[in-house]
Amino acid sequence: MGKHMEASMLPQLPFDRPGPLAVPPALERLRTTGAVHRVRTRTGDEAWLVTGYEQVRSLLTDERLGLSHPDPASAARTGASALFGGPQGDFATERTDHARMRSLLQPHFTPRRVRSLAPRVNELVTSLLDDLEGSPRPADLVESLAVPLPVLVICELLGVPYADRDRFRAWSRDAADTADRARSERGLGDLFAYGVDLVTRKRRAPGDDVISRLAQDPDVGDDEAAMLAMALLFAGHETTVTQIGLGVLCLLTHPDQYQALGRDPGLVPGAVEEVLRAPARGGDGVPRYARTDIDIDGVTIGAGELVLCDTGAANHDPGAFREPDRFDITRAGAAHLTFGHGARYCVGAPLARLELHAVLAGLTSRFPTLRLAVDVDELRTRHDVLTGGLVRLPVEW
Repeated sequence: MGKHMEASMLPQLPFDRPGPLAVPPALERLRTTGAVHRVRTRTGDEAWLVTGYEQVRSLLTDERLGLSHPDPASAARTGASALFGGPQGDFATERTDHARMRSLLQPHFTPRRVRSLAPRVNELVTSLLDDLEGSPRPADLVESLAVPLPVLVICELLGVPYADRDRFRAWSRDAADTADRARSERGLGDLFAYGVDLVTRKRRAPGDDVISRLAQDPDVGDDEAAMLAMALLFAGHETTVTQIGLGVLCLLTHPDQYQALGRDPGLVPGAVEEVLRAPARGGDGVPRYARTDIDIDGVTIGAGELVLCDTGAANHDPGAFREPDRFDITRAGAAHLTFGHGARYCVGAPLARLELHAVLAGLTSRFPTLRLAVDVDELRTRHDVLTGGLVRLPVEW
């Protein structure tokens, strides 16, 4: 009875937060008690939430953790999503499979290749800002900039028709649904079928794009090429949409720093890193499963247990960042963990940085008087999908 009572009192994810940029109060309370915490996920399963910077950074490179599970049907889950809600891959071959995936994707996202995209990304930002300038006010910056830019960029990079954006964005949202498993599975199935169709077309008539290059690789089958392409399509637009919206919001709530960017473009690279670090999205984390027992900070994590490496909380660890809840585009010191760390570091990080750089530079120079059109407390975030993000960002100038 005592053990049951103790389990029922575990902190429940997701944590409530008072505003889109606020650290959840429940997370603040947890962090005062240490870096490793027993919690309950959306699905009611028990898991370990790791919130300390050094602990999260260490676990992200720990080979005793993985995405797979020896008995997936019995594994704890973070949510209902068929995309990331539970174990992924084969327990016996996960490392080999991951190495192959990285070897296939990495060549398309080298720093040199991404730098070559800069003129086109800047051109797209300029066009979107032209449209914004002529639009009625207040304007929604999510709809006018945060959504279309990443979608346009990833479509051109992968070779996905931009005209299909409403369809694949709807499938992506369905696949990422954290509460409805059937909806998530349908979305994932639709997205994969779309990927197979694209690969088939690219085999017949290749272009100068990532899907064409995957489709022309004799060692890559249709299903594998489609899976890789759709993973890139999902990650390449949904996460960046979120980053742009929250990043611009951070700047608009600090108008002195927003205006400083417009005056001094040399501040933009530092601002990009701070808008990647600062939004307080703690209380969930990168899911991993322990492949064997692991001792960390005096806690033993049992083999097969779910571990949530909370990069958002780690990015606000006062042991790693001075005044972590203060937004500062000139911040120096520890590197944030937003893109992960180690072998699974986000392959698309250079592209996300490029897009954020173009947005922050273009927006602050073209719209020096940009401001929120509503009180920040009126803004709402999405709770039903993995990537979260703002529903709307009304602005005027």
